Formats: sequence, structure tokens, C-alpha cells
Amino acid sequence: MGILQELLKDIPLPKVVKVKQSFPDAHITDVEAAVREELRKVEGLIRPGMEVAVAVGSRGVDQIVTITRETVRMIRERGGVPFLVPSMGSHGGATAEGQVAVLRHLGITEESVGAEIRSSMEVVQVGTLPNGLPVYIDRFASQADGIVVINRVKPHTAFRGRVESGLMKMISIGLGKQKGAEACHQLGFGHMAENVPAMARMLIDRMPILFGVATVENAFDKVARIAAIPAAEIEQVEVELLKEAKRLLPRIMFDQIDVLVIDEIGKNISGDGMDPNITGRYPTPYAHGGPVVNKMVVLDLTDETEGNANGVGTADFTTQRLVDKMDLEKTYANGLTSTVVAPTKIATTLPNDREAIQAAIKTCNILNFHDVKLVRIKNTLTLGEIEISEALLPLAKAHPDMEILTEPYAWTFDAQGNLLQRR
Repeated sequence: MGILQELLKDIPLPKVVKVKQSFPDAHITDVEAAVREELRKVEGLIRPGMEVAVAVGSRGVDQIVTITRETVRMIRERGGVPFLVPSMGSHGGATAEGQVAVLRHLGITEESVGAEIRSSMEVVQVGTLPNGLPVYIDRFASQADGIVVINRVKPHTAFRGRVESGLMKMISIGLGKQKGAEACHQLGFGHMAENVPAMARMLIDRMPILFGVATVENAFDKVARIAAIPAAEIEQVEVELLKEAKRLLPRIMFDQIDVLVIDEIGKNISGDGMDPNITGRYPTPYAHGGPVVNKMVVLDLTDETEGNANGVGTADFTTQRLVDKMDLEKTYANGLTSTVVAPTKIATTLPNDREAIQAAIKTCNILNFHDVKLVRIKNTLTLGEIEISEALLPLAKAHPDMEILTEPYAWTFDAQGNLLQRR
């Protein structure tokens, strides 16, 4: 037995119960019809013969293929010539081919949406902010007669502002490609609340941005609101949409957690691997909210993240399995572009799930390890059913939006010490 195993062998693992968390589930059932209805508000902006760049590329947006396809259809019906521009900053390995591949992972292809994809990392400098930051836009978009932007509005994971993650960010960072993303992050997240809208305003003023199509999602990541917004109104409307998005955000319904166990992280779940708005662990001091978590464990990477383990450094403990799957180049590139490198560090690594969880319990600063307040989730997108330790049962029973689903049970592990009940 090694020294780590000796230190951890007597640390007890609590029995857990499965709990249902209830969130408002109102959402749009016929997204295609809703998009068509909204687009009627802005269809007059499309003139026959004009080439229109449709900017799309954020991951995890519900119904993104339908929304993009209907936007393309409307532009074509009005006599325009639509084409897609991958708009995702430096994602996709900061290559034209990689960004097309990201779109493909999202289900967006020339066949699925009915429009050509023009992908390039070349940009044109549109201007310079008073603070010296250059403002860029994708070369293909700069040559178009019109630009349309599609994105979901939601709280950002690293800063707070009147606008955070949404259409304005898609304009300033997404359309700016790698150089635009790097420029916007250059002065750090302490200035992002100013720089994101400032860059977007300049681009709206100087480039033919016609309108944006914004969505707000409910706690189950389903489209709850769709808004087609003329360019001049994007900032004002996005402020209100962000308030709605924050109201609908799911959460873990405990304010204090000794140990949070997360089965998987990945870029398909959050740009930060796991959403800090859910975990309460932020990569910068410029955002806040969520539970107070003493120790956090992440067990694995999603297949979709393709080795990008951005966010693992936000946890306290991880497993050798996760580390073995890491693509360091992709992971570190994330930090080099965002300038926030703490999430790309490798957390204290244990051989397996059991020991990683035991290490978190051992170090969570409580007197009696049997009383650990532990929560286990699959990922930060899946919060409808979670597991909690017996110490949290009284709080769960008293909570109006929580339902106990099972009797207490023990986790079981395979011969390698990894959990058999994968969530």
C-alpha cells in the first residue's frame, strides 16, 4: 500500500440518496414556427441580391440547426444570398478546418441548413477602442452586404456586466476569430464588461450588421424565448434577456456543500468545462453566485470535448483517467487565448474515483467525516436528478422544490476503484 492509500484508507464514503430538483419547464414546443414568426419582424431588412453572412458557432445552443436553417430560409425567400461564417473566436484549434468541424459537431452543415459555409481565420481590423484595443471582424463577413448573428443569451462564467454572453459577445469575440478573441481578453476579465459591448458597438456602427436572433433557455436547456432584434436594438434588448436567463438558470439547491462530485466536464457542457454559475467556483474574481463548495472533484472528460480539459484546474481533485485523456495543446491554448490559465492547470490527481472522492472528504475541514454534506452531479447541464449524502436529507426534505426518490444506498466500485453507477 502506497502512502496516499495509507492516508485515505480509513476515510468513509457516505451513503447517498437520489433527489429530484424541480425547475420551471416552460419552453417553446414548435421552435420552427416560433423562429418564422420572429423573423417577420426583421425580414424587411433583407434586400434582393444582397449577400448575407450568418454568424453561428456557439456550442450547446438548443435547436441551433432549426434556428439557423429557418434564418437561412427567410433570407433566401427575400431574395438574399445567405452563407454561414463560423463565429467562435479561437475554438476549433483556431483553424478554418477546425471551425467547420465544430459546426459539424453541432449538426450544422451546408446540407442541414441549406447554405454555403465560408470559413477562414483571416480578419479585417475595423477600428481601435480608446483604450488601444484593436477591433476585428471575419474577412468573409466584412465583404458581405449584410450580417446576421445567432446566439443564446446567458450569464458569463468569468465576469458580470449589463451584457455578458450573447449577441454582443458573438459580434465582438465570435466574429473577431482568434485575433478578436485575443484582443478582447488582452486586458483581462476585469475589463470585459466594458470591452465586449464597446467592440460590438463599433462593429454595429461600422459594419452592415442587420439583426440578431437570440434565444433564452430554461433550466433544462430548452428554448424558452426567441427574439429577432434589429441591430440598433440588440444591446438594449439583450440586457433584458440576460435578466430572464439568470432567472431561469438551474442550480444546486444547497448553499453550503462540503464536497461536490462532478462525473464529467467538457467544452460541450460549458466553455469552462463546467459552469461556474452552478458550481460557485469561478476562474476569475469578477463573477459571483452559486453555492459555497469546500472541495470539488471532477472524475472524467466527455468524449465531445476531444481532450480539452479546460476547467480541471478549478477543481481540487481529479482522476488519472481524466488526466490520461487530456490534450494538453488544446487545453493550454484555451488559457493562452483567454489569458485565464488557472482552469488549465491539473488538479491534484488520484488513481481512481474512490480515492479522489476520499481525498476531497479528508480535506473538507469537518470534524466527523460521516457527516459530510456531499452532492454528486453528472455535469452542470444535468441537475434534474442528483445524489446527496444523508447529512443533507433534512434540508432536502424541507425544500419545496426537492423530492427524495430513493432510500440511502452505498456506491459500488469496480476492481480499479472507479464508480460502477455512472450518472
